Amino acid sequence: MRVTEGDVTVEVPEQADAGVGDAVFFNPVQELNRDLTVAVLRALEAETDRDGDRTPRYLDANAASGIRGVRAAAEGFEATCCDVDPDAVDLARENMARNDLDGRVVHRDANALMHEETFDVVDVDPFGTPIPFADAAFRGASRLVCITATDTAPLCGAHFESGVRHYSAVPRNTEYHAEMGMRVLISALVRTAARYDLAAEPVFSHATKHYARTYLRLDSGARAANALVDELGHVDHCEHCLYREATPGLVADPLEWCPECDEAIQTAGPIWLGRTCDPAFADSVREAVDDGMGTADEARELCETVAAELDEPTHYDQHRLCKRWGVGAVAMDEFIERLRAAGHAASRTHYGGTTFKSDADVTEIRAAAVEE
Repeated sequence: MRVTEGDVTVEVPEQADAGVGDAVFFNPVQELNRDLTVAVLRALEAETDRDGDRTPRYLDANAASGIRGVRAAAEGFEATCCDVDPDAVDLARENMARNDLDGRVVHRDANALMHEETFDVVDVDPFGTPIPFADAAFRGASRLVCITATDTAPLCGAHFESGVRHYSAVPRNTEYHAEMGMRVLISALVRTAARYDLAAEPVFSHATKHYARTYLRLDSGARAANALVDELGHVDHCEHCLYREATPGLVADPLEWCPECDEAIQTAGPIWLGRTCDPAFADSVREAVDDGMGTADEARELCETVAAELDEPTHYDQHRLCKRWGVGAVAMDEFIERLRAAGHAASRTHYGGTTFKSDADVTEIRAAAVEE
């Protein structure tokens, strides 16, 4: 079937369920992901004072239909699509030609290619965990690494052993599970980059529709890498009273019992405790979204919310809290304003329509925002 996204039209196989069957993989649900990728590429180029006429190089490391590479080529990037599946290579090559674009399509192992060549932007969007490609991605990128992870159950701790194996961290299946997954992913990527004296700073990240996506700007040098490693740490979490405490540092010193209710406590880490985006860059991404994108309204709203999120490593869900307390929920804007009026910092988050961040603990949240 034919699919039009932005300024390009590509042929993709019809699939009742993405990833099921032998056809070349295509996921229509990821259109938002792809629209935002184009906006990120535009924002990246807008801040670049490029020497001479060199065209920036973009690698779609897991090309499948080639739609990411085709869209990057349409944005003026010297795009390369790479895949180990010969059917995918043929389809990607046809899609480049169908749009009269000069992008390169290669039948290679992506890890080998990333060790052999250097690209301004490396985009890793596999089916499942991206970790098998992470080392090569940081070796092959000079400016930006874009990573998608669709294995959200291991990331958030629902499949605990798999999460530990893939991400070298202890994930926990908490009420803020989507953010847990995002921070476990970023932690693994920051640590991977640091092995090569690279600082991989997340400048735009979101957890949407059963996947996590992060864009990491690269800076070289051991000192820069060390500064980001210092942003890693652990979170202690009590499922009984919702006590939470974030502690920086790679060496865990977990609490055994909750200091508030004396119940058993869980510790997750090392996870990323810092900002998951650069607010100024997120604003630039929003401005780069155009009306021709199929998800333009959703993309702009997401960028706006992400840019305004409070710098706290966890979030709450108002409806979950109110159900727990046996009280009625109120409109989110009113709820946030009640917290702010009580002197607490608070913001909505992109993790759900009723989710929010605050520097208040759960007892202070109830006192400030709930009228009983």
